[in-house]
Amino acid sequence: MRIIFKTSYLQDIKLLKHNGYIFWYGILLFALLIAPAVLGEFYIGEMAFIFIYAIAGLGLMIPVGFTGLPSLGHAAFMAIGAYANAYFLHKGIPFFISIFLAGLISFSVGALITIPLRKMTGIYFAIASLAFAIIVEEIIAHWKSVTGGLGGMSVDYPVIFGFELDSTWHFYFLCLAILLAVLYCALNLVRSPSGRAFIAIRDSEISAESMGINLSIYKIKSFAISGFFTGLAGALFAHRLSYLTPDAFNFLLSIQLLMMVVVGGLGTVHGAIFGAIFVGLLPQVIAIAKDYLPPAIGQFPGLEPGLFGIIMVLFIIFEPMGLYGRWVKFKLYFDMFPLYRKATFKRQKTYLKTERVQ
Repeated sequence: MRIIFKTSYLQDIKLLKHNGYIFWYGILLFALLIAPAVLGEFYIGEMAFIFIYAIAGLGLMIPVGFTGLPSLGHAAFMAIGAYANAYFLHKGIPFFISIFLAGLISFSVGALITIPLRKMTGIYFAIASLAFAIIVEEIIAHWKSVTGGLGGMSVDYPVIFGFELDSTWHFYFLCLAILLAVLYCALNLVRSPSGRAFIAIRDSEISAESMGINLSIYKIKSFAISGFFTGLAGALFAHRLSYLTPDAFNFLLSIQLLMMVVVGGLGTVHGAIFGAIFVGLLPQVIAIAKDYLPPAIGQFPGLEPGLFGIIMVLFIIFEPMGLYGRWVKFKLYFDMFPLYRKATFKRQKTYLKTERVQ
């Protein structure tokens, strides 16, 4: 077991707790950098897709995992970012400015829609976010002058400093760079006063308000930042698809994003990454499994969303801490062996007394 001897309060907020983090994450980053030289084009494309999902998962984790605001409509932010980026590129705006503006528009929309929703909690907030996604989908379908309507619109290749990123490995490195930037921002956000306020609101709104936290302001801030990150993911998703249509951002995409944070591990940055890997690979596994299943099952039209729902329910019941929670338990088992106790992570019903106040 690793013992960390702390000699400074700054060690509690370090990004990398000890040299082991530096070593293993360094190896992981090196492996990602050399992956295009080792893997085929198909696998590189799928990894870039996972990076996009990870960015969107980090965006959704902020309201759902850190602030406790359930959202069923985050596909709308991806749609806003995708169409805004494609529109600006068609107008001749450089890629970096275009993708930033796409994120900024998603940021603004996230802040605006949270103003009337800031008093809602639980299932009511989730239903309202779903209604928002439906409204955005209808706007995209009918605003032909900007989005192309149901006919869709093409997406140009990103051009950086006059260099067109028209190959899979170019796009791979672009997605990786933006993921690392978003990951760095998310880790610093969690350590900041705003991030701690988000977590306080998630744990108990009454307790947070009694400590002087303005619930409305921080809920708006949480959804706005989430919109910015998810808008960036949508902008990259547009290049991944190369042609945008409204049905690419339907309810199933929102469910996939929600399943990502639930299965990966709510309330953890690692959970968004684990969930992105799981959700990114699951459709490929389903596609391969269809070849070996009986036609009555393999050709069933609702097979993929049905499996998403079943997996989410199973994780909520049997592993509420998600894949990252299971990884933490796995590591702890070997750290404490043979003194590990089965009751170490036993679920207990705990709640704050302030939550009894009506």
